[in-house]
Amino acid sequence: MSQQILLRAGVEGSADVALRPMTEGSAAVLGSKLANIQPWTRYQVPPYALSAFLGDIEPGAPRYELRLGDALAGGMVLRLNWMRGPYLQFLGLLPDFQHQGIGDLVLRWLEDTAVKCEDRNLWVAASEFNARALSFYERHGFERVATIDDLVRDGINEILLRKKIAPLR
Repeated sequence: MSQQILLRAGVEGSADVALRPMTEGSAAVLGSKLANIQPWTRYQVPPYALSAFLGDIEPGAPRYELRLGDALAGGMVLRLNWMRGPYLQFLGLLPDFQHQGIGDLVLRWLEDTAVKCEDRNLWVAASEFNARALSFYERHGFERVATIDDLVRDGINEILLRKKIAPLR
């Protein structure tokens, strides 16, 4: 996971996004900033815990920082080979970088990569109260497949979403 992956915007005037292996410094910055926005404020996730999660090193669970030019825009954590495809465990964009197509590029790259790996599914979960996230994933072809009660906190449900991948022919 030592190389940069460049996601081409493909739209004139739009910037490319770089996926780079998460650094300790980027994890600290993202943890402190993302802990102050939804859904992490609702869960009362302390900045140090979010930074530690983003900066962790786990086999089969790469962590990426998302960069727009030289600017740190967000972070992503994947779980590879999770029920016949990758699970997008974490996608967080700093407020100044939301609504710029970065999430679209990330999901397109994730799907393209899954197709090349002959995966059958893409997976993601979002908190039931996080209507923006649920709408975003559903716009990209994800369908709700399960509700998981009390997964992160009592009284809050998580929605598991799946996108079926068409195999290469």
